Amino acid sequence: MKKSAKTIFCCQACGYQAPKWMGKCPDCGAWDTLVEERQAIKQAKGLKHSSITSSLEPVPINSIDLKDEKRLLTGIKEFDRALGGGLVAGTLVLIGGDPGIGKSTLMLQALYGLATKERKVLYVSGEESIKQIRLRSKRLSTVSEDILVVSEVDLDSILAMVESTRPHVLVIDSIQTMYNTDLTSAPGSVSQVRESTVQLMLMAKKSSIPTFLVGHVTKDGAIAGPKLLEHMVDTVLYFEGDRNHVFRILRAVKNRFGSTNEIGVFEMKEQGLAEVANPSALFLSERPDNAPGSVVTASMEGSRPILVELQALASSTSFGTPRRTILGVDQNRVALLTAVMEKKLGMHLMGHDIFMNVAGG
Repeated sequence: MKKSAKTIFCCQACGYQAPKWMGKCPDCGAWDTLVEERQAIKQAKGLKHSSITSSLEPVPINSIDLKDEKRLLTGIKEFDRALGGGLVAGTLVLIGGDPGIGKSTLMLQALYGLATKERKVLYVSGEESIKQIRLRSKRLSTVSEDILVVSEVDLDSILAMVESTRPHVLVIDSIQTMYNTDLTSAPGSVSQVRESTVQLMLMAKKSSIPTFLVGHVTKDGAIAGPKLLEHMVDTVLYFEGDRNHVFRILRAVKNRFGSTNEIGVFEMKEQGLAEVANPSALFLSERPDNAPGSVVTASMEGSRPILVELQALASSTSFGTPRRTILGVDQNRVALLTAVMEKKLGMHLMGHDIFMNVAGG
């Protein structure tokens, strides 16, 4: 007798499954994150790639040869900096950002720097046709016969392409559009995203192919899908910025092969993303000299210092309780400094509203 599909409720934050809807996830404690999914009960087929290595026998760790393990450089110094010095063989990188922030542009420019006659790269898009990719590549001047492109969402077909073409680098844009035929839930659901990532992770480790997974972010700024997704990958990068401004920051929040303190700074231009070698000079270019209420200080971001402009304003309050409006600075630290200035310097700040902002940097 054929079994019908069953309805489950899956938490979008952690992947917890429940037979009925609940307002609060009992596993992670998030509110209003359980959504309905319908899954057909299929006979278990097992993972297509049951092992991430060709050998199942344990070996002494000191016998593993690392002589040929060299990082691949994209030629984009700010990107390589955020990655920790380049791509490690078999690494799985998740890059997230708001729609239209420039994730796909960054991926095409990175692939162009990686592609050579001896090194083919594969760009898989589930959102654009190959003609649309060609138009964007022409605008970015990243046209190369060594960049292979395909528009596909079927995970089985993509794995077969990787097996036949053997690319040196793979980009999946985006992981939320991938579809695993073993599941009946819609693309973008928790189960689809999780299982697709598992299959791609096993493929990357077994074939030693560095793989980028492009991901969308939610309105809260987190990458869409279960939180487990970030635990499965080796590196998590966030591409941040305001679409109304030209600056973009690539920030690593997880990196198994490098520092998480490094950032890459870019400027969005008509021809694509341009590196910003000296972010301090760019951020402070419009700052007037000797401006009252403004100070410049240095902040370490990874291995390089970045100059930051702080602006402060104090004005007489018209309320019983003075306002403290702080942007970009820890409010508790500002409260501590205010108390010290009032106690030790004799400055009467209790009758003033205080505004502080990180204006540049």
